Amino acid sequence: MSGEAATDVLVAGAGPTGLLLAAELCRRQVDCQVIDSLEAPRHWDRATVVHPRSLEVFEAMGIVDRFLAAGVRQRAVRLHSDGDVLGEMDLGTCGSAYGFNLGLSEEVTESLLTDHLHAQGGAVCRGRRLVGLEHRPDAVVATIEHDGERRELAAGWLVGCDGLHSCTRELSGVAFEGHDIPEPWAVFDVTLDGWPDAFDVTFAYLDETPVILTALPGRRWRVYLRPSSPTTDLVHDAGRVIDRYRAGVTLVDVTNPTLFHCHTKLADRYRSGRVLLAGDAAHVCSPAQGHGMNSGLQDAFNLAWKLAVVCAGAAGPGLLDSYEAERRPVGLSITRSGDIAEQLERFADPADRAARDAGLRSAFADPGSRYHEVVAEAELDISYAGSPIVAGDGHEQLAAGERLPDTVPVQMRDGRARRLRQLIRGAGHTLFVLVGGSGPGDRVVGLVDELGEIVAESPLLDAVVVLSAGAGLPASMGRLEPSIAAELSIDDVTVLAARPDGHIGLRFDGVRIEPLRQYLRLLRA
Repeated sequence: MSGEAATDVLVAGAGPTGLLLAAELCRRQVDCQVIDSLEAPRHWDRATVVHPRSLEVFEAMGIVDRFLAAGVRQRAVRLHSDGDVLGEMDLGTCGSAYGFNLGLSEEVTESLLTDHLHAQGGAVCRGRRLVGLEHRPDAVVATIEHDGERRELAAGWLVGCDGLHSCTRELSGVAFEGHDIPEPWAVFDVTLDGWPDAFDVTFAYLDETPVILTALPGRRWRVYLRPSSPTTDLVHDAGRVIDRYRAGVTLVDVTNPTLFHCHTKLADRYRSGRVLLAGDAAHVCSPAQGHGMNSGLQDAFNLAWKLAVVCAGAAGPGLLDSYEAERRPVGLSITRSGDIAEQLERFADPADRAARDAGLRSAFADPGSRYHEVVAEAELDISYAGSPIVAGDGHEQLAAGERLPDTVPVQMRDGRARRLRQLIRGAGHTLFVLVGGSGPGDRVVGLVDELGEIVAESPLLDAVVVLSAGAGLPASMGRLEPSIAAELSIDDVTVLAARPDGHIGLRFDGVRIEPLRQYLRLLRA
């Protein structure tokens, strides 16, 4: 066995989760190594849909335009059964600037993230498999096998992004609880010759053989289905259902027909000492709702900033406990909702399916219920309000733990139009000072000066951004329309500490400083 090297963070697994995590760590100047057991990236992978919340993440990373150029926008999801439309989710109503899903095969997502990792100075060491793990108080020592030889690598932290059969999880003794989904899924890519309908809609047919069509670039489709038997002709199964709704359409140029089994499982903890789990190593669910890959990307984005400040010594290791506190409930939610989707698809009795269809029609006819489904599809319903590292005044608008709204317009002093989320800066928190039309301008200037001094002292903070609905405030960097300020219930002065992942870590009202000092002590503890 060869000698021992050292790194701050070892990332096991170079799928989308591991690549995003490593790129964000490298961007924050964290020494990071990435290993993957595969000798080369997969030429094709079955995950497809990138949800609006993940597109917001890519925007924050500065790479969303590359994804938008590579993928195809899906503005809606339309559900059918028994020859009729049950309802439609219009993603334009989800509350994100990205009011659509993006159709893009997973290997393209991996390629774009790999390019971004390289641009940050990182790389993937391939053909390397984690085979042993020793926990120490100040490090983990990983045994890595490559070309029949083994070497040890000491790392301050190890993050397992190595999938369903995670060696990291198994070597750490973390239980992976849940169940197998008994009936297999199948997938293939195809051109639908004679397709007369929209190309920017995902079509779900909840017939006896369920079929889901998701759009891909080049006017191709990825077809997911529940085959009628393990040996059935997959194209025939899907074609029979499609023909019921769009007669005369033929399936041509079929590629990558694959049968696969799925699981509903969740790690009983996301952290074991200096080992953390993310993505499929931490949670796997039904593919019916497309939450698997997206939740992994968001795991990585949540973890990266926390791990970076711990590695820099700006916060203690206890900060990493908030990763599990915030992200494991999301894993639990997607596994549960995936099981519900599986149950809804598997009704064989006509009476049961008719009752299901009636319930879905009713749900989609109700505006409140339909909006709930849209926001859940977009993955914008995630709140960290119960997290141990959020604090401050409760409020119906802009509450601590909630996602900073994406569509709030801001007019900057130089005339540029921006959205509030676009003003989050750098790798730390951004302090927003929001001043209503009747806010005390003279006292705000003093507040901003004090906040600036705290920012200069704290590696957890990046910038102060002052936005005013009134006129003549010298410190203001931009203007909120009075109607927007009223909609957000900004009357006097509200201060928000927006985390790098786009969630509000702290909210307090009034011209005061102590809540921010208390919040920083909370993060550092």
